[in-house]
Amino acid sequence: MAKPVHSMIRVLDEERSRAYYARAFGLELAERIGFDGFALVYLRHPSSPFELELTVNFDRTEPYDLGNGYGHLAVVVDDVDAEHARFTEAGLPATPVKDFQHQGKTLARFFFATDPDGYKIEVIQKGGRFG
Repeated sequence: MAKPVHSMIRVLDEERSRAYYARAFGLELAERIGFDGFALVYLRHPSSPFELELTVNFDRTEPYDLGNGYGHLAVVVDDVDAEHARFTEAGLPATPVKDFQHQGKTLARFFFATDPDGYKIEVIQKGGRFG
């Protein structure tokens, strides 16, 4: 059976991205593998083996075009309102908290954060299918 192990995004500035993901989501460096011309940087939260792989192409000077096909990463938190307040206080970009309803019941409460390269991260209240 397949087990998800990481998701990859391309970033322009490694240090800026590492600082953002540490500050916003508590992701820590798991491993950095340097090559001629690029590096693979694996970030992980202490509570999960799943990793975010940052691909850094050293000769890249222009921001990546995210196109119209990219969706988002998602993380779960114990208290979405407190997390939203923390983002706001820290000056981290965040949309308003949304109460997503289906057939009159809350399916999810969440907001979207945006990293320095424009990638969206859905921050979801723990509970239901997002336990």
